[in-house]
Amino acid sequence: MTDYKNFTVDADKDGIALVTWDMPDRSMNVFTEEVMNELEAIIDHVATTEAIKGAVFTSGKETFSGGADLGMLQKMLGLFEKEKNKDRKKAIKLLFDNAGRMGWLWRKLETCGKPWVSAINGTCMGGAFELSLACHGRVVADSPAVKMALPEVKVGIFPGAGGTQRVPRLANTQEALQMLTTGQTLSPQKAKAMGLVHQVVPPKKLVEAAKKMILDGLKPVQPWDEKGFKLPGGPVYSAAGANLWPPAIAILRRETYGNYPAATAILKCVYEGLLVPFETALTIEQRYFTEIMQTTEAKMMIRSLFISLQELNKGARRPQDVPMRKFKKIGVLGAGFMGAGIAFVTAKAGIPVVLVDRDVPAAEKGKAHSASLMDGLIKKGRAMPEDKEKLLSLITPSDDYAALDGCELVIEAVFEDSEVKKGVTEKAEAVLKPSATFASNTSTIPITSLARNSKRPKNFIGIHFFSPVDKMMLVEIILGKKTEDKALATAMDYVRAIKKTPIVVNDTRGFYVNRCVLRYMQEAFSMVIEGVPAPMIENAAKMAGMPVGPLALTDETAVDLAQKIMKQTIRDLGPKAVDPRHMELIDTLVDKYGRLGRKNGKGFYDYPERPAKKHLWAGLKDLYPQKKPEKVDVEELKQRLLATIALEAARVMEEGIVTDPREADVGSILAFGFAPYTGGALSYIDGMGVKEFLAMTKQLQKKYGKQFKAPALLHDMAEKGETFYQRFAPETGAKERKAA
Repeated sequence: MTDYKNFTVDADKDGIALVTWDMPDRSMNVFTEEVMNELEAIIDHVATTEAIKGAVFTSGKETFSGGADLGMLQKMLGLFEKEKNKDRKKAIKLLFDNAGRMGWLWRKLETCGKPWVSAINGTCMGGAFELSLACHGRVVADSPAVKMALPEVKVGIFPGAGGTQRVPRLANTQEALQMLTTGQTLSPQKAKAMGLVHQVVPPKKLVEAAKKMILDGLKPVQPWDEKGFKLPGGPVYSAAGANLWPPAIAILRRETYGNYPAATAILKCVYEGLLVPFETALTIEQRYFTEIMQTTEAKMMIRSLFISLQELNKGARRPQDVPMRKFKKIGVLGAGFMGAGIAFVTAKAGIPVVLVDRDVPAAEKGKAHSASLMDGLIKKGRAMPEDKEKLLSLITPSDDYAALDGCELVIEAVFEDSEVKKGVTEKAEAVLKPSATFASNTSTIPITSLARNSKRPKNFIGIHFFSPVDKMMLVEIILGKKTEDKALATAMDYVRAIKKTPIVVNDTRGFYVNRCVLRYMQEAFSMVIEGVPAPMIENAAKMAGMPVGPLALTDETAVDLAQKIMKQTIRDLGPKAVDPRHMELIDTLVDKYGRLGRKNGKGFYDYPERPAKKHLWAGLKDLYPQKKPEKVDVEELKQRLLATIALEAARVMEEGIVTDPREADVGSILAFGFAPYTGGALSYIDGMGVKEFLAMTKQLQKKYGKQFKAPALLHDMAEKGETFYQRFAPETGAKERKAA
């Protein structure tokens, strides 16, 4: 029998071949060109070997597979871009053929004349789940670790290897559309209830159950290849179809505002595919996939939300010459909402944590926050009671700084006051080893100034979490002027240990994220003052792809906090640093009307008792003369809200605050949801083209002011025809960070 690099094939006495996928050089199985070539040879071998009655496909790793290697897709797109300049027609044909490679291979498997059963033992994503759907039987291990999904839409593409055709032929059409357009993750039980898998069995009996399906006479024919096959959700042209399709199109429009071409293509694939024979449907899917692969959205989302995100999660910016650190004890100072959240994510990662506050009851209250978060997870079926006990056993509440002895890292999360922070820093350092790292979770105070309170500024760093800590996946790591590589490596190792994404930022007022967010809010304040109706501002933001409108976001972070930041900025930088009109608006809300935001039930919005929903405060329209809605250019509102953030991100790059475009892009999406279809704040500029972006911002500057003045960096890039990813290639970024 042939030897394969990525697979083993073992036939038993009953003539059933066990095909085990176990890539030698990867922690997770993924589809590469080599894997697909070997798999095609195995399909041919099974089909032509008389002694083999059928095959069971499984994984030799804890997970089943993460799907296709998207790096392979990037190479495919790179080849297309090269060929496109020579012969566009030929380039598109090449892309079309490459796009169909996996889909037609799975079709070959399901029509080979022998039964195949997929034995899913762990996480099964994308192309791997599409392979499983092409198998005649699907058996899944009954374990919370097993998750199945077709998540491609989240990175700007869609399941292009038969997923849009097999799912709606196995499941109810409405459930199929929901799963495909959202990238929904399925548990074994949910997948079975939808009709996507046949059996859910104990993990130890997985292969045995899969083989039994074949021994019990599993037909090597898919339902859609049999005469008289009926769609589970009924035909497209039927009463059921008439009730489904018009609202499905409307719902997608409501959720995406047409910003995600891949989601729209999924609807087209399913609608058109269900009207024709299966192989014609696969060709329709292949054509749409080829079209989507050429979109700016796919290119940018694959780069930022898959490639860059993966690289940052693997520690792309970590100093390589510092040994990796595993943590035995972490300290958290301050058991308020942020400190309690930091303690929770630390304990959830299995790291013992000491939670210190002014007295034991305050520290205990912080620990109770973890208990309530675990109760919520238990209620949703995502954790067991014993998980809660284990997590709580790792959190030690205390009012004694001596309890920090032995901590390798201490994170300060006390009130945003320099004097308070100075006091806790001195108390903690008195008991810490000289080699320990001290981190501040400050969101506003420069790290360099806080490091002056430390006896060892080289070990002082910023670790800025976002609220709520348990849900927000981004962490800003801020370097003070004297912070050394060892402290940076420690911070990176910690952030990766708690399974969050780190970005490295040099010290400045507001760091990176808050600078961008403040610009977003300030532009909305200008719009309110201009008399743009508030609902149009919020709706334009959502139409532009932002998850939360700028006025709602101001309420969430607190209107009086915006007032404090403005006043502090004036104290530090002078009266010209803040638009006096903005100051007047916020002072009016806070001082005249007592509207502090969500926390006191009234800000830009009113927050009535549940179940009533929040709504914009009616009094807003009385503060300034209102423009007629039909006189407001909605497209221009969208441009203003995105461009003001993108310009600030460009300034941050120019100033050397962020030196790697991957971090600017991923950070903008994970921290405040910058229109994900753009690939992030810098990719928004790259995708549009720097020259086109400058032409747009020039017009906006003429009409609305200096906030739209582009930095010199952008003019230089336009002159040289550069993108951010050319100008600040990751290697260059690393050199510039060292220089800074």
